[in-house]
Amino acid sequence: MQRSTANDSSAPLNERFTLVLMAHEQPEALRRALRYYAAYPCAVLVLDSSAEPDADSVATLSGVRYVHRPDIGHFAGKLRQGLELVATPYLAMVDVDAFLLPEALDQSLEFLAAHSDYSACQGYALTFEAHAARVDYYRRDRKGVEDFAESCALERLATYASHCPSLINAVIRTEIVRRWYAVLPADFDLAWQELGHGCALMAAAKVRILPIPYAVHALQIPSTLEAGQLAAVLSYRDATTAAIRERLVAMLGSIFEMDQDESSQAVESLVGIGDYLSQRAAFARAKLFESGWLSQLEGPVCRFEPTQFVELPFYNQPFFECLSRLEFLMHAMPAGRVQLQELEAVLLKQKELMRPQRNTGAEPLNERLLKAFELNAFNLDVVQQLAAILEEGGAEAVSLKLKEWAQRLQDVMLQDHASLFETMRSGQLLRWLDGREPSADQVKEITRYLARHQGGPTFGLLLLDLEADFTRLQTTFDSVINGACRAFKIIVFTTGDLPAETTLQNTLHFVKVNESNYVDRINQVISQSDCDWVVLAEAGDELTPSGLLHASLELLDAPQCRAVAMDEFQRQPDETLSDVFRPGFNLDLLLSVPALMARHWLVRREVLVQAGGYSRDFKDALEFELLLRLIEQGGMGGLAHLDEPLLICQAQSDSDNADERKALLRHLAARGYKADVSSAVPGVYKIDYRFIERPLVSIILHGDGDLVTLQRCIINVLQRTRYQRFELLVAEHPVHGAALKDWLRSQGHQASRVRFIDVEPGLATAVLINQASQQAKGEYLLTLAVDSEVVNVNWIELLLNQAQRPEVGVVGARLIDRQGHTTQAGLLLGFNGVVGSAFVGEAADARGYMNRLVAEQDCSAVSFACLMVSTQLFQAADGVDDTLFAEGLGDVDLCLRIAQAGYLTVWTPYVQVVNPGILSSSDKARQDLVGKWQDALSHDPNYNANLATTGPGFTLGPMVPVPWSKLIGRAGV
Repeated sequence: MQRSTANDSSAPLNERFTLVLMAHEQPEALRRALRYYAAYPCAVLVLDSSAEPDADSVATLSGVRYVHRPDIGHFAGKLRQGLELVATPYLAMVDVDAFLLPEALDQSLEFLAAHSDYSACQGYALTFEAHAARVDYYRRDRKGVEDFAESCALERLATYASHCPSLINAVIRTEIVRRWYAVLPADFDLAWQELGHGCALMAAAKVRILPIPYAVHALQIPSTLEAGQLAAVLSYRDATTAAIRERLVAMLGSIFEMDQDESSQAVESLVGIGDYLSQRAAFARAKLFESGWLSQLEGPVCRFEPTQFVELPFYNQPFFECLSRLEFLMHAMPAGRVQLQELEAVLLKQKELMRPQRNTGAEPLNERLLKAFELNAFNLDVVQQLAAILEEGGAEAVSLKLKEWAQRLQDVMLQDHASLFETMRSGQLLRWLDGREPSADQVKEITRYLARHQGGPTFGLLLLDLEADFTRLQTTFDSVINGACRAFKIIVFTTGDLPAETTLQNTLHFVKVNESNYVDRINQVISQSDCDWVVLAEAGDELTPSGLLHASLELLDAPQCRAVAMDEFQRQPDETLSDVFRPGFNLDLLLSVPALMARHWLVRREVLVQAGGYSRDFKDALEFELLLRLIEQGGMGGLAHLDEPLLICQAQSDSDNADERKALLRHLAARGYKADVSSAVPGVYKIDYRFIERPLVSIILHGDGDLVTLQRCIINVLQRTRYQRFELLVAEHPVHGAALKDWLRSQGHQASRVRFIDVEPGLATAVLINQASQQAKGEYLLTLAVDSEVVNVNWIELLLNQAQRPEVGVVGARLIDRQGHTTQAGLLLGFNGVVGSAFVGEAADARGYMNRLVAEQDCSAVSFACLMVSTQLFQAADGVDDTLFAEGLGDVDLCLRIAQAGYLTVWTPYVQVVNPGILSSSDKARQDLVGKWQDALSHDPNYNANLATTGPGFTLGPMVPVPWSKLIGRAGV
């Protein structure tokens, strides 16, 4: 990328020109941009507004100045800071996702050096979107006025209104742009800043558009001038928009000396710009061509769209050669959301192809490496391994070519694809899984241990192959052989031709089935099998290396277990991996999201036989319907969970399943409910138990609040509560009690629901709730913080829908802020120290990990901010412990004591209450909670030991090796 022409000035380029790179949470793009401009000898200034600094990216490069300003995220703010550091007479600024062409920068600089009456110069641009295997190019600029050469600033602005190119990335005179940003207020509307930048350059001096390719911009960062909303507001005649236009013109006039008439003409030019932008056909970007490099070492291959715009100066050989160099860099140093997202799936597939195979019948390594290379030729690890194996096989010419390619990659890469993959979710999960695998010595010791216990439990893998796909079957077979457990049998139920005659005594047995009889054949095989445990899977599902072995040791002495859920990794539709780390047995989450909670359970074979096997009436919900029957027949006892991934399988789509719904309705009817099942979110079921009783509910208002806060909360409850049978208990307050009563008298008959209770002022929440419960008349108590506001009018019905179930003790709600962001979603034990909530800050429409932000589920505790409990159960539990927990956490202690008595705590997202969600407590209260509930706080059964207990929650925790030595009962395995 050396300069193609010399500038007129003899001064070094870094003394004449500064390239200002704008970055915001774009570490990959920043590194790529620095590599791209490394050979261009200008001064480089990086303005980074990311939350965390990335100074390491520039540490090895000379001539680069790095400024980290996380407090200034918008363009004008960063640039205003950066201009103080620019010492050269010319500059250009660009986002790190884009590429300015060095040759075009040289020509623009030459033009400005030769024409002192011009403020800015640039050429034309395209837009690109990089994918894993190709780059798409789109039209950005259209050919129009190229020389805004009028001597009058107003005439230039009028011409600019007839053709309005973005000048944000032009080569400009530093002194002009510095003057402009000195008068631009920090609070000036962000949508207008790019327009103001262009107008300032036009007002200051002439502007030139050279007929050359100048830039290639990222599609995801469009110009403001391409936003339809700016076009609309520029033409608005309302007072607010008019004031912005006049303010912009006033700023221009303060620098470029416009009188009142000139200012009026300038305002009209702004309106004209709006008219032009609204008519501009280029708003809807037109794709021009795509360029795919794939595995072709010779270079990319272009495929052009039928419609082209040949008036642009792009279609020449030098430009396409320039694009080829850019594309090589894009693929060697990928960046951007779309590219990285697609590339994750490709790198995952390559990683799996390169994995060592114990199966002698597996595809040879050289063929797998060739497939990996064809997926993506920019993975240095793949290229080097393929070159080595080809050289060993005698293909020296091809190997040499690959080595040259590898060297070319090494010359530009700052991070190879293998390292990049480890930062992606799929890579993190595979690395985490590798860390769970036992060593060869550990496997030998475990095998000897199991041999001393009759070999341990045996597992039957019931493999559905209803599409007769042998390739997918082979994937499953390879994973089983690569695993450490040998106490298994595989029974394949296939619609295809049987590859061999086998029996149940064989380790691999094939059973011929069709769509109508496969469930019956499964049940028949189960009844005849000698396996201890069975699991239902599909062809293509892969067993993890250590999942079955871990289960062997855990289930060796667990006669009480009837069925065990394990964790799994799932392949998403984009072919990346996601984790499904399930909680312990969670009845309500099972009922809410069976697609995530009911799959791939290990079921004790004799239990399955006694239950009658799988039901042919529920083919699309076989496991879910079976689990519901097990609950009906034996309750929730013996249904367990093991925090260990068992399978890597295909994710199911988020959609309603008729058989799931039918099974759920059958189960609810068997339990005596005439329930209704609906789906507010696809794949998530909401159960209305349709209780007939309408019990009286006593709402206990608690917490500190002034008169206005109390009034707001009371009127909110009175006006937002559809349920009629409730009373609102409010503590008598010595200061504003009289004023509150006077106000209530003015609120009409609804105020009669408010009942003042005689308690001492200033009581702690725990004491207040206890005393209020003694005076409450309701069959259910509902605690509500005084700084809360109810969102949905049926909130009490929804809480009672759960609270009236005989197995439920406590019910809590989703707490949100006024923008709908979650502030509390149930409480997790041991989280962020002692107890806390996950999903804090999640948006109103977020579904959360495993849909847990939109599904009713059991949890360990909810807070007094909104908590319902039956009065009878509350009294049986002796209320809130106001001795230990007068200073907080009495709600957590109450939930745990009620759970200890055998009742569930249910959290429902369908009740939403505006509340800060802060779980305040004293150090003493936290210490007392730890002292009383140390075992419970060590692991929340409604969470997962593999997930992090700090931060936002439901993120992958640190890799902790499986304690194999502990599992076999001796040290030093």
